[in-house]
Amino acid sequence: MVAIAFAPWDALLKQYVDDQGRVDYRTWQQEQPDTLNQWLSTFQSPDFSLELPRDQQLALWINLYNAFTIARILERYPIPSIQPKILGLPNWAAFLWFFSRPAHVVAGKRYSLADIEHKVLRSQFQEPRIHFALVCASIGCPLLRNEAYWPDRVEEQLEADVSRFINNEDKVHYDSQTQTLYCSQIFKWYRQDFLQVAPSIPDYIRRYLQIDRPLDAETPIQYLDYDWQLNQRISA
Repeated sequence: MVAIAFAPWDALLKQYVDDQGRVDYRTWQQEQPDTLNQWLSTFQSPDFSLELPRDQQLALWINLYNAFTIARILERYPIPSIQPKILGLPNWAAFLWFFSRPAHVVAGKRYSLADIEHKVLRSQFQEPRIHFALVCASIGCPLLRNEAYWPDRVEEQLEADVSRFINNEDKVHYDSQTQTLYCSQIFKWYRQDFLQVAPSIPDYIRRYLQIDRPLDAETPIQYLDYDWQLNQRISA
């Protein structure tokens, strides 16, 4: 197996991301403004081979998606949100361009964040757990790990990611009085991915929820508002 140097990315995450997934962009930008892009540049060469075992590819692409996202934020920081506004209204064109711009080179080929998510990860792996690992830098996203994904641990890490997300009441909670399941828009946007492995969204959530709830296909669902504010930790 070819060893990919995830250690530089792992070290940056450990230094600038806390255990709640909040990123200290200001300190990162001041102390190591170029380190992340230098690491990402090591994957640009056409000679870099993507012919890798499944778990190594999975760890690689999740790490790259998150690293490219963080690098884009570091270039623009300080910003309050990844959703830019004009005169107080969302600038959807600029927002979509953030994800659709083919600005990232891997193995000599240009990718957008959307390409990595949809054409690589979703298409090739058919793995719904990635939706709790890919981080778009907003509060509504899954929490960013303060460590890299590793090929020999990626399955364990993804399982932990799903559990952490579903057991976070800001992302998923059940109202016993109304018997309604409230959950993140992620379950709506990628509904078909979850239905590949579970008969319904409530059934998928029930697998990981640590408190027993009467969830099944008949459980009413309400989707929570998505918070696009930047997920950041303000340094002293």
